[in-house]
Amino acid sequence: MSAATPLVQAHDLAKTFDVSPPWLNRVIEGRPRQLLNAVDGVSFEIGKGQTLALVGESGCGKSTVARLLVGLYKPTRGGLTFDGQDAHAAFRTPEGRKLRRRIQMIFQDPYASLNPRWRVEDIVGEPLKEHGIINERAQLKQRAGELLQSVGLSPLDMIKYPHQFSGGQRQRISIARALATQPEFLVCDEPTSALDVSVQAQVLNIMKDLQRQHGLTYLFISHNLAVVRHVSDQVGVMYLGRLVELAAKHQLFDQPRHPYTRMLLDAIPKMHDTGRARTPVQGEVPNPLNPPAGCTFHPRCPHANARCKAERPALLELQGVRIACHAVEEGRI
Repeated sequence: MSAATPLVQAHDLAKTFDVSPPWLNRVIEGRPRQLLNAVDGVSFEIGKGQTLALVGESGCGKSTVARLLVGLYKPTRGGLTFDGQDAHAAFRTPEGRKLRRRIQMIFQDPYASLNPRWRVEDIVGEPLKEHGIINERAQLKQRAGELLQSVGLSPLDMIKYPHQFSGGQRQRISIARALATQPEFLVCDEPTSALDVSVQAQVLNIMKDLQRQHGLTYLFISHNLAVVRHVSDQVGVMYLGRLVELAAKHQLFDQPRHPYTRMLLDAIPKMHDTGRARTPVQGEVPNPLNPPAGCTFHPRCPHANARCKAERPALLELQGVRIACHAVEEGRI
């Protein structure tokens, strides 16, 4: 793979879930099938050693994108190219195990993602055994200790159970487990959202250090814009399953273009603007089972016109920023 080719390329990724009532209920009540478009045509690229952050309100499809990238969900449409190969096609073959070693995930809840009946040694060592990397007991123990040390824990912690650790320590165990197969791409689904602010900083600093040491590529999912500003190189803003803005971090925070991005940034308390009233996020996210026609953001947008209500905007490249907004395209904002 050439240096100019992104390591990760998502093309028009979409995932639709059938959330219909049971068949008999539909027949008796005369109700149609209900389909939920959780992700609807998301495209992006991540260069090797870079971090793309996805942000947006709860329910916008961020976690579904994460599960699509690691192969936990099969896409309804579109695909993922990893290091020049079709990842979803590879996941379905015996060779897919090699690819899964290179793509790992850190889950959101450190309390739910670790088996409470297993010792830490077994939790961290499971990927090594599962992928046939190490099978000898003494080597497995040594490697598990090294992985725990790499995330700031002690090899002596191997004999403990998850309930004996704090939330931040549990998330470090999750990171150690994800690093066991020496992956190149880590999908991080809100890895710090369940942690206190001081612990968040410790975990984020560990992740940044590991990225520098191993050249890791991250997809970082969060709803905390302060965290995103600290860890990302590029930021994608999602709304109801679609990307509405994708830009370099400094460009997005210094000059937000999409009205939704501006709304999110205006809601953040700012230390140097203590006298200015904070603008809360306006309106409610529409029902994803029945999204508005045209631009799905138009019921909450102060710049919406008749075109916005009728025509869905495409994600266009405008002045170095990919943005889906008729108002920006027409120069109205």
